[in-house]
Parts: sequence; structure tokens; C-alpha cells
Amino acid sequence: MSEELIPEYPETPETLEIESEEEPIKQRKNGLYPGVSDELAENMKSGWADTELHDLQPIAQASHTAARRAALSARFPGERLVVPAGNLKTRSNDTEYAFRASVEYAYLTGNQTEDGVLVLEPTDFADGTSGHEATIYLLPRSNRENGEFWLDGQGELWVGRRHSLTEAETLYGIPASDVRELAGALREATGSVRVVRGYDAGVEAALTDKVTAERDEELRVFLSEARLVKDEFEVGELQKACDATARGFEDVVRVLDKAEATSERYIEGTFFLRARVDGNDIGYGSICAAGPHATTLHWVRNDGAVRSGELLLLDAGVETHTYYTADVTRTLPINGRFNELQRKIYDAVYEAQEAGIAAVKPGGKYRDFHDAAQRVLAEKLVEWGLVEGPVERVLELGLQRRWTLHGTGHMLGMDVHDCAVARRETYVDGVLEPGMCLTVEPGLYFQADDLTVPEEYRGIGVRIEDDILVTADGNENLSAALPRRADDVEAWMAELKG
Repeated sequence: MSEELIPEYPETPETLEIESEEEPIKQRKNGLYPGVSDELAENMKSGWADTELHDLQPIAQASHTAARRAALSARFPGERLVVPAGNLKTRSNDTEYAFRASVEYAYLTGNQTEDGVLVLEPTDFADGTSGHEATIYLLPRSNRENGEFWLDGQGELWVGRRHSLTEAETLYGIPASDVRELAGALREATGSVRVVRGYDAGVEAALTDKVTAERDEELRVFLSEARLVKDEFEVGELQKACDATARGFEDVVRVLDKAEATSERYIEGTFFLRARVDGNDIGYGSICAAGPHATTLHWVRNDGAVRSGELLLLDAGVETHTYYTADVTRTLPINGRFNELQRKIYDAVYEAQEAGIAAVKPGGKYRDFHDAAQRVLAEKLVEWGLVEGPVERVLELGLQRRWTLHGTGHMLGMDVHDCAVARRETYVDGVLEPGMCLTVEPGLYFQADDLTVPEEYRGIGVRIEDDILVTADGNENLSAALPRRADDVEAWMAELKG
């Protein structure tokens, strides 16, 4: 990373606001930006080509984001609604984490840039109806006259070109304004206001006396529940994510020999490369758990040894450029062949997953797939003599959970655990509908220090996870490109390894 030309410059856009319009460069010479000559400042103002883009088309999801805003408008008539994208967060000193816009903002706009804010203003239309007028507030192109372009830390010379407000209007189908004018407008606004909290402290500060936590939470909950049922665009993006994820798993199998020579990090890096090439990023921290690490549910250190004869539990997902992520797990024999005990445990988890997937259908209860999978696993544990039956007693007391540990799935979408603040009655206690997408991911985990199981079980962890779309007549496995049956896994690995 190159060092800044003028390391003393203030790093936030707010420093530009305090400058006079008459002599911004002179103010910099008087202390804000030492070392800038009049000649250099004048030279940097001119000689730049016009780069305005005139052939843009609306983003693919523009009609869908418009429909989502319309549903939001109908839910909160007469109220001003404020949905921020969020701001950059410092990683260390003068470097920031990669930015990811808030899901609520991206869901409603399709835009992903930092500092953006969507505002829905209540209005009465000429035809006598009422609703909202949407405005997307963004940073405009950097000003070259006052030096913002090259002297500000977020100037385009340093961080790259951003779309003009006119370009943004074309892309997102929403009137666009300068976000630096928004805080003042919000402070002066009257009437009922709701804001999605936790993303932009400046926006929240401007609304301090106008909002309440309870009302704002209602807005957040509505936007979470709105994502329970995916539209056609979202389903397509989830399928893209699953397809890219399948390619990532194939990449990993091809390099298992290199992982054995290094560590789990080789697996993590291999999958990450696929995520960046075929998508935007990984959808969550990849779990590349070899050997006994597979019994740790969220093993993301990925620094352990990869040994032939043991299992690799790989839980990873590619996130598309529009933020929709896959979430897939396969448990693979590192040498390409399950031994007898590994296969017995694997087959039990596969059978449980089959039962869970079969329970995913419209009109069914959300909990049904979890209950179906847990029953199979409890039956296996009783059959193996690891827990005393009968099965009904085991399930009633939850005794199987020592080895099954977690719920069997969750909603999936723009977040890997999507719709997380939806009300219980609409999610966990709700009914499945076509368009919902969820994971089915049973597992069995025998900890390395679990003295209640035979020694040969200890250190074995198995999970199988797929992304299941509820359809009008049942379900569709979006991640079916990856084999699941033990025989098919072995044949697939043998083919990839050549």
C-alpha cells in the first residue's frame, strides 16, 4: 500500500465542510494541509477528462428493490423511514476493514457503498393517494476545485472512482442527493421518524430526539421478516452462490495433498480464492476442520494439521456480488475413502439429513425438519448403545444433544443466518412457504475427551449441510451439485484427484 502524498491531511469528509468556499486551498496552506504550494494546488484543479458514464442500465434487481420499498411504504404510512448503509470501520491506524453495506439498505436499494442512506419521505400524490418518495443519499464525485479529490482520505485519487449522483439515479432507479446534506435535513425534520439503528452514528445523532428504540425495532423486525420469502431474483442469486460454492469444494479436493503438507489454512485459502473469483467474498468465516477439529462447531482458526485417514469437515459458502450467500458442509475422507466407523457415522448423518429434507415443504411447520433429523440421530445413538432408550425418552429429555449439539438449520439469504430478528411466530414457530430458503444440516460430534463413548469414536465429527428452497410442491436442493451419499463422495473425490 502506498503512503499518502500529504500524510497530515484530515481523514474525514467533515474537514471539508469547515472550509470557506472562497479560499479552501489557502486554508490548507495555513495549517490544514501543510506542504501544498499554490502552484500544485492550481495544477491539480484542471487537466482532467470528463468521465461521466452515459450508457448505464438499471441494476438487475431494480424492479425488485422498488417492490420491496413499496411494501415497506405500505407498512409504515405517514412516517419518515431512514435506512443507512453504514460507515467504514478502522482496522488499524489509517487502514479500514473491507466495507459491507447493511443488509437492510442493500435489500432496499441494491447499492453497496459506504455512507449511503435511503430515506423514504411520506407524501401525498397528485392523484389523491399517499405513500412515500424515496431518495438515496450518497457521496458524490470528489470535488476537484477544492482539492477534495486528492487531499481527502476518501478522495477518488486514493480510493477510486465512485458513481456520480446522476449515474446512481440511473443504476438504482431512485433520486439521489448529496449525503453530506442529510444530517442537517434530518435535524430539521418534523413528524414521525423511524431509523434502522447500529450502522451510522451520525444519522442516529441527528435523530436523537425524534425516534424511540421500540419503534425503530419494529422497522428492523419488519425488514427481517420481509426477507423470509425470496423473490425470483434472490432465488437466482442463491443458486449462483451454491454453484460457485460447489466449484470451491472441487478446488479443495484437488489440493488435499498440498493441505496435508501444510495445514487447514491451505484449504481456507483455496476456497477463498474461488469466492473472490466467482463472487464477492466468502459469506462467513470458512470452517476447515480436519481430524478432531471437526467436533468444534465453529472452528475458524484453521491452523491444524490435515492427516490422511482422518475426516475433513468443510463448512463454507461463496457470497455473490449482490450479497446472497450459500452455506454448505461436506465431511470428506482426506485420503478419499471412509473407514468402517467413519462410514457408519457418516451414513447415520446422511439418513438424518434425508429425513430432514423430506420434511421441508409448503404448509409444514418450520420445526418439522429439525425434529425429523433429530429422531433419526437419536435412534442411531440408542442402536449403538451410546445412550439408553427408548428413543422417545431420549428425545423428551434431549439426551441426544450431547452429540448432535445444534439446531438442524436456519434461514438463508443475504445473511448466512438470515431473518435473525424476525418474530418467533413468523420464523421458528412459523409455517414454511414457497420461496423460503433454509439449510438442513444435522451432525454428530464425538469430542476427543468424551469418556462416555468408545475410544474409536472420539475425535470424529460429521456434518452434512445443503441449501433447500421451498417450492410450490415440495423443495429443491440448490446445492445438489455436490454429492452426499458416501459412495458418491468417494467416487467424486477419486475423479477430482485423477
